[in-house]
Amino acid sequence: MTQENNIENVVAGFQDPDDLSSNPSDNRPFASVLDAYVSRRKVVAGTLAGSTAAFLAPAAQAGWGWQKPKKNQELVGFRPVEIADVIDTTMPTISKDYEYQVLIPWGTPIEPDATSAYEGDPNSRPSSKEAALQTGLGHDGMWFFPMDFKRASRYGKHYPMRNDAGMLCINHEYGTNTHALGKDLPENLEDVRLSQNIHGVSVLKIKRNWKGQWRTVKSKNTRRITVNTPVQFSGPAADSPLLQNPAGNIALGTVNNCGAGYTPWGTYLTCEENFNGYFGSISEVTLTEERARYGFNQFGFGYAWYAFDKRFDLNDEDYVNEANRFGWIVEIDPFDGTQKPVKRTALGRFKHEAIAIKELDDGRVACYMGDDQRFDYCYKFESSMAWEHAIADGKSPLDEGTLYVARFNEDGSGDWLELSVDVPALAARFNDMAELLINTRIAADIVGATPMDRPEWTTIGKNGEVFWTLTNNSRRTEPNAANPEAPNSNGHIIRTTDNGSGSFSWDIYILASETVNEEIAFSSPDAAYADEDGRLFIGTDGGQPQGLQDQLTIFDTTKDLDDGEIPQPKRLLVGVNSDEITGFTLTPDRRTAFVNIQHPGNGDPSSTNFPAPTGSGLIPRDCTLVITRKDGGIIGS
Repeated sequence: MTQENNIENVVAGFQDPDDLSSNPSDNRPFASVLDAYVSRRKVVAGTLAGSTAAFLAPAAQAGWGWQKPKKNQELVGFRPVEIADVIDTTMPTISKDYEYQVLIPWGTPIEPDATSAYEGDPNSRPSSKEAALQTGLGHDGMWFFPMDFKRASRYGKHYPMRNDAGMLCINHEYGTNTHALGKDLPENLEDVRLSQNIHGVSVLKIKRNWKGQWRTVKSKNTRRITVNTPVQFSGPAADSPLLQNPAGNIALGTVNNCGAGYTPWGTYLTCEENFNGYFGSISEVTLTEERARYGFNQFGFGYAWYAFDKRFDLNDEDYVNEANRFGWIVEIDPFDGTQKPVKRTALGRFKHEAIAIKELDDGRVACYMGDDQRFDYCYKFESSMAWEHAIADGKSPLDEGTLYVARFNEDGSGDWLELSVDVPALAARFNDMAELLINTRIAADIVGATPMDRPEWTTIGKNGEVFWTLTNNSRRTEPNAANPEAPNSNGHIIRTTDNGSGSFSWDIYILASETVNEEIAFSSPDAAYADEDGRLFIGTDGGQPQGLQDQLTIFDTTKDLDDGEIPQPKRLLVGVNSDEITGFTLTPDRRTAFVNIQHPGNGDPSSTNFPAPTGSGLIPRDCTLVITRKDGGIIGS
């Protein structure tokens, strides 16, 4: 078979990565646990406020301005978008109490004088070099760092930070060939480089002008980080032979950057999710157990980078370990553009969706992470040192500590199972800790973690509880009282709280299926953010009930629920045709929010031209929405 004909098989062989599972273990499925867990509304054992691990609220960790709601004011009191309000799905629909501005669409110069793209001919594309100086495609997780963030982290939560300027770090998860290249497959290395340069991360300085509009402004720290940017490894696996290639090439890049997080010390954490889809080969691939567990296959997701870039060819012996260099959480300093991004190996290698960090009583940090694939797991990492002491000693709190994976028990309890070579079963399988971390999924299989329904984003609630979004699972076959649909097409949200001694308590906060026939209908919870007042912001990713597009909904998690009563989400925003609502971050005063519209129209200008005017014929572009209340109030109120 000719190379050209075999490359064409890439398109025919493409499968949606969210519709796959690579978990061969027979660990007890979460469905059976839920079936035995009769009281879905069971209060998490112990009071959340009294948990062993004290919580520093997301905003308070960096000095966000906390403002108590006025007496008798409803916590989530805005006028929600009603289903009947959503008339034109080529443009977003927002609550009548709110307004939005479009910011940094795909192709926006990262510096004001760089080349812009996609403003004219809808079929035009930039060069790969131009794309490296523009915001990428697939806007996803992000975080806003006020210019004085690091000073506030030193002086405490009451330090008054700026609300009008900061560094915005934003992920660019993916862009299909048809959207990014205007063709099904790359035809040369330049096409591959263009595709590669619309992936990765943008680090931008943005500022609000006197008219209240946000714009990019010049900064020495502005940069694009792509799959070809030099990076470094740190932690237990940093020097492992399994991260070295016979070619001797330096470590480069990050890809499929999905969810995100931030640290109390002022750095950005970007998460590599479906990295396996960028690897493949022209010829048939023989998969090892390790590669099979991470979902590698001959054709990947259809990008075909491997046809022109040997790094991504699974059959090229010179780059035999290149795939091991992806699947990590990557730390980026938004305030120092000279610093290489650092892949923190102690946090494990899997399909990271997002990460949420809370500070424990003793100053150490706990990091909560989901592995976004059907029947994969929920993880936690606890640092060995208090973060302030580690930073003062020139160390990273994320390099030394213990990684755990969750087992959910039917009585509402759970166990954090240690993943280390101190566990006899893991010592028998792995030569050292580096090998274990590079194959975290296999280690989690061995200790008996609970397979879950696509664990995606995590966020820390008002009282230290952790909310986990489980988006859906098209492969579930066993219905039960807690999950009445099989398959689980709507997803749900789980709430956990740590109890100390390696245990936690859990309950189901909401089953999305309970809303589908109501005015509050939503499905496929994905992006998550909780504020210190008790609001839970959820962005969705998947088909929505009652003809809706993906949406941003808000819950009041402080409300006491009667037996059988379900939380009542309020719809703040509804997106456009075929999009995803993802990423969420706030200014310190919480009066400006940033949220992303990803893959509007799936790149098809006949579906929508957003953010360009409807009917313009222009290619739809991923973009960020700047959301404010018309009365200047707190977002979500």
